[in-house]
Amino acid sequence: MKYTIGIDLGGTTMTAGLVDETYNIVGKITRPTRLPRPAQDLEQALADLCRAVAKDCKIDFADVSYVGIGTPGSVNFTTGFVGYNTNFGYYDWNLGPDLEALLGCKVYVENDANAAAFGEYIAGGAKGFKDAVVITLGTGIGSGIILGGKILRGFNFAAGEMGHTVIVKGGRKCNCGRYGCWERYASSRALSEDAREAMTRHPESMMWKLAGDIDHVNAKIPFDAMEAGDATAKAVVDNWIEYVACGISNVVNTFEPEAICIGGGVSNQGETLLAPIRKYVEEETKNITTGKMPAIRACVLTNDAGVIGAAALANSI
Repeated sequence: MKYTIGIDLGGTTMTAGLVDETYNIVGKITRPTRLPRPAQDLEQALADLCRAVAKDCKIDFADVSYVGIGTPGSVNFTTGFVGYNTNFGYYDWNLGPDLEALLGCKVYVENDANAAAFGEYIAGGAKGFKDAVVITLGTGIGSGIILGGKILRGFNFAAGEMGHTVIVKGGRKCNCGRYGCWERYASSRALSEDAREAMTRHPESMMWKLAGDIDHVNAKIPFDAMEAGDATAKAVVDNWIEYVACGISNVVNTFEPEAICIGGGVSNQGETLLAPIRKYVEEETKNITTGKMPAIRACVLTNDAGVIGAAALANSI
């Protein structure tokens, strides 16, 4: 049996998982990332984490074929070089080669959104499809595009940033510097912002009771209030879903993938979210997409997607 190790490296925690040939996680360990810290110190911690998870699973590290890492930032997959990681404050981070020297095995490094998307593609909600796009609705909108089994990276390794496609010209300012980006209207943060704005105009809304106060509004509150019959919450959710579906329609018209998987905490809403998206997308794309519609479904791997995707990176080339 051959094994690989996948690392999901985040600003708060880092998780390493030992993964077998059928993409099952045999064991995993999560430790705090403990930022800020020097890059070399974090590299040593990552190497220690890899050895620890192999030891916990009673596997000789020599039996690990390679290590894959999904990290935030701009990543050159060919060299393992991280140009800039905003969350960590590292510039020109030679992560791949440095970790190879520490571990004595091949190390692949990929952007974390791409790694998680590949995890869903190889073992999750998009398994069995040739082409798929994975969209994560979180603080922003993360996305990964897999065509013919390979991650679309672009010549600068920055392809697939669907969250920064503009859907409202001259609209809300985005952190990327543009105006009207999809993530400014369809992320879970955007939904929370829309809910807070609606609450200030509608003090009778049930969202006040569910949230307690305006500072504790999250993306779940408007869905819960809508389910309880609150008209203001329903208007907020309906409007937000249209923005989500607008961007997904653009994805369909651009790539025509066989499957689109939606992740992030809001995907737990299931068919309450997915059914209206499918209806909207079908209406918006029927004159362009002449065949059957892509499957639009929720991601299934949740927090394991990044680990599994990183552990499978050798297959993404």
